[in-house]
Amino acid sequence: MQNTTWPERFVDLKRQIVEATPDYEKRLTESWKDILGELDKRTADIAQAGPDVSAHVVSLILYNLTTWTRPQVQARAHPNVLKASAWLNKQYHVKSGKPLEGVDLNVPLVYADRFRIRHPGPGWNNFPPHVDGGAIERWEDESFRKCFADILSGNWRAHDPYELEGRLDARSSLYGRPGQATIFRSYQGWLAMSEAAPTQGTLRVFPDVVLSNAYTILRPFFRPTVPPDSEDILKPENWVFDISTPDFPGILIHPTGYSGPRPTPEVHPHLRLEKTMTSVPKVNPGDMVFWHCDVVHSVEEEHTGQEDSAVMYIGAVPQTPMNTEYVKKQAETFLAGINPPDFVKDKPNTTYVGLGADTDVKEHIARVAMGLPIQVA
Repeated sequence: MQNTTWPERFVDLKRQIVEATPDYEKRLTESWKDILGELDKRTADIAQAGPDVSAHVVSLILYNLTTWTRPQVQARAHPNVLKASAWLNKQYHVKSGKPLEGVDLNVPLVYADRFRIRHPGPGWNNFPPHVDGGAIERWEDESFRKCFADILSGNWRAHDPYELEGRLDARSSLYGRPGQATIFRSYQGWLAMSEAAPTQGTLRVFPDVVLSNAYTILRPFFRPTVPPDSEDILKPENWVFDISTPDFPGILIHPTGYSGPRPTPEVHPHLRLEKTMTSVPKVNPGDMVFWHCDVVHSVEEEHTGQEDSAVMYIGAVPQTPMNTEYVKKQAETFLAGINPPDFVKDKPNTTYVGLGADTDVKEHIARVAMGLPIQVA
């Protein structure tokens, strides 16, 4: 049976986090109430706008663990895909203006990921609203926590999700759980291999990353004083500052670590997820969709179309010291035809057919992106 008891050390973590801010209870409570007031207005706007809402998304069931098929390798290595990745990486910036060693946002790297084929039909709840790229690590890892320093100090309106510096050393996988990305993806993304439109099993997002970050990061420090099903659950006066418990709502405990954040209507009611999760517009084969790495996203539970909905996961990855080191290790697995470092190890004597090869990666930009040797003429 899965253990769902939070270790008491997380009470100390909460205390450590808040004690870095003078007069923390007063400042965080005022900030929390401000966030709830802003969410009340913003979620109403999102619900009213529906699919027309502006999101942090850029538009240009079978969940397969295969990462190195020839079409996947060729798609990731395509110069246009890599140029798009570089453009997305450059949406980030360094407030201090100081040069960062080993960082070049003009140089895109490749993170080998899987593909998804979604069959028509209802009741597919494998991907409810969630955020990838780090679970409890957002609070537990000191470097990762710096990405949310303004939120945690009671100044959430100053939070900049495109500030790069804190991301460089952030450890998003402290527990080594298979499938947990250890690199920094500026944007997650996929390449459409089929037509897909709203209600056809496509991507949905909560379209305000600043507010969702502020709310989910501060949520563990507050608890409701009324039952979750109370009609008064959304009122700010029914929430109080409380760091006496070790739990982090929205983070799930596993034998091999933690996953999430996974906001739900029950524990994150102010997001009004039932009304605010917004489907991306219709896509055709060859279209790409990208979303900021902190964006709350999901896959529609129902696919009302007649054909399978298929995507290849291809995110945007900048050149940073940590990412470069990962890509070097990943290149070794590519040449060996085995799963990348972040994924489940292959079973002994496993062989694959239809894999991509070194010769499929021809362009200079692609070989750099995949950490492959560059031939000098």
